[in-house]
Amino acid sequence: MILRTYMIAWKESVQLLRDVRSLAVVIVLPVLMLILYGYAINLDVRHVPLAVYDQDLTHDSRDLTGVFTRSARFDVIAYLDSYEQVTTALDDGDARVALIIPRRFAADLARGRVVPVQLLVDGSDSTTASTAIGYAAAILQQQSARITLAAVRKSGLALGGAALPLDARMRFWYNPELKSANFMVPGLIAVILMMLSALLTSMTVVRERERGTIESLIVSPVMPNEIMLGKLIPYVIIAFADVILVIAAGRLLFRVPLVGSPALVLICSAIFLTAALGIGLLISTLARNQQTAMIAAMLGTQLPALLLSGFMFPVTAMPTVVQWLTNIIPARHFLVIVRGIFLKGSGVPQVWQPALILLILGAFLLAMCALGFRKKL
Repeated sequence: MILRTYMIAWKESVQLLRDVRSLAVVIVLPVLMLILYGYAINLDVRHVPLAVYDQDLTHDSRDLTGVFTRSARFDVIAYLDSYEQVTTALDDGDARVALIIPRRFAADLARGRVVPVQLLVDGSDSTTASTAIGYAAAILQQQSARITLAAVRKSGLALGGAALPLDARMRFWYNPELKSANFMVPGLIAVILMMLSALLTSMTVVRERERGTIESLIVSPVMPNEIMLGKLIPYVIIAFADVILVIAAGRLLFRVPLVGSPALVLICSAIFLTAALGIGLLISTLARNQQTAMIAAMLGTQLPALLLSGFMFPVTAMPTVVQWLTNIIPARHFLVIVRGIFLKGSGVPQVWQPALILLILGAFLLAMCALGFRKKL
C-alpha cells in the first residue's frame, strides 16, 4: 500500500513540477492575498472627520473641543456657525461626527449644573459610527471627571474625600494596543489557506478525466483510498510551505506577535490542511470539468470562510441553525486555534478539541473522496 501511494504521489508531483507557472502562483498568491487583505481590512477607527458647532465660544467650550483635537481618533475639519451647516456637513459626507456645544455652557458648569452636549453621528456606516460613539463617550467622560475634580479643588474640599466614587482601571489582555492587524492577520491565515488548499486539489481528478488518463488509474491495482491519499500528499507539502510563508509574512509585515509555540501552529496547520485539501479533492471527484471544479472550490470555501467562520462576524451572534452549520467549516475551528496560539499563547489543553474536530472532518472528507471515486469506476 505504501509503495502504491508513493508512486501516485510521485506522479502527481512530476505533473506539478512541469507546470512552473501554476507552481509559482501557488507560492506567491497566498503572500499577495495576505498583504492585500491585511492592509485593506482594517477595523481601527482613527482620524474621524469631526465638525464643531460651538455656540458658547468660551474658554471652557474651547477646552472641550481641544480634548477632541488632541485625540488621534478625531480630526476637526470645520467650525460651524449654524445647525444648517451641521446638516450640510453630515449630508455631504465632509464630517462623520458633529459636536454641538450649547449656549451658556461655561456658565452652567460654573453653577454645577449638568450640561447636555450633543453628538450627531453619521450612521450609514454602523461599524464606524458605533466605534466613534464609544470613543466620544470616553472622551466626554474623562473631561467630565476633570471638571468635577477641578470644581472640588476650587471649593477647597479635601480631594481624597470627594473623589469620584468609581475608579475604573481597564487593561486589555492579549492585544493591549487593540490593533486590528493582530486580530485580522491570524484569521486571514485560516481564510487564505482554506481557499487556496481547496483550489489546489479541486482539479486533480477532473484533470485526469479531461486528459483521458483516468482509465489508467481505473485499470491499475491501486485502491481508491490509495489514489486519494497519493494525490493529496504533494499538495499537503505545498500548502505546508504556504503556511510557513504566510506566517512569516504576517510576522514581518504586520508585526503580529506569536506568543505560543510555532511547532504547535505547524502541527495544527497540518491537521487543518488535511480537511481543507479534502474539500477540494471531493469537489474534483464530483466535477465534470476543471472550470466547474474551480468555481465550486471558490464558492464552497471563500464565502463560508469569510462569513461563517467567525473571521469577520462572531459566531455567537448568528442564528442558532447557522451556528450549528458553522461546525462543518474547517476554517472556524482553525481560527480558534491560530488566534489562540498567536495572541494568547494557547497550548495543547486549549486547542486539542478544535484540532480533534478538524481531524474528524479531514478523515470524513477523505473517506467521501474514496467513495466518490469508487462510484466512477
